[in-house]
Amino acid sequence: MAFHSSSTKIDLEHMMDSRSPVKRGPKPKTGTRERLIQSGIQTIHASGSGGTSVQSIVEAADVPRDPFTIFFPSKEAFAAEVIDAYSNRAQQRLRGFLLNQAITPRARLEAYFDDRIEAFRTAQYVRGCLMGNFSAEAADQSALIRDRLTKHFGVWWELLEACIAEAQKQEELSDQISASLLAKFLLNSWEGALLRMRAEKSDTPLLDFKKIVFKKLFERPRS
Repeated sequence: MAFHSSSTKIDLEHMMDSRSPVKRGPKPKTGTRERLIQSGIQTIHASGSGGTSVQSIVEAADVPRDPFTIFFPSKEAFAAEVIDAYSNRAQQRLRGFLLNQAITPRARLEAYFDDRIEAFRTAQYVRGCLMGNFSAEAADQSALIRDRLTKHFGVWWELLEACIAEAQKQEELSDQISASLLAKFLLNSWEGALLRMRAEKSDTPLLDFKKIVFKKLFERPRS
């Protein structure tokens, strides 16, 4: 991952080797750390990791620059916290759909992807998944970011696996392929479709994904 300052771009190798010294001074206001993280989610999601500067983050958070170095020992560490916050929020949404006992497991899966497709359509296909974006931009350069992505994608996969297994148990889905493998394929295919969506600025890759998954891969077993 790479941030750049307003005047000089800082690549990831320099970021990892250089640790910003902790500055002493007035204690930051309550909530400043969270504001910085939320600002990081918004600015990195909009501009990418390489196109985001620390200055743009603190300006969007409307805080002085000093608290950034107080809370985060490096820009790489800040990026890891941004990934944590983004994934935790996304997991809450995913759980809201996949744990909804009012509808069947297969319907929960389809409702979740319908919701995401509509959200990306509303956003004009410009941002995609922040974790997928980090995977493409920074995972090769940072072991810390790679580990965080692996951890959080693993949680998403487990949630999908549990819902698919429940659908198989209720005979909504065939069990010829394990729930674990189906969940991994589902997550991998979705993240790939999001990258194509951004490139094409179209929902076609997402609709193709949904058609293949729910009309073919998740076709109901024949009695």
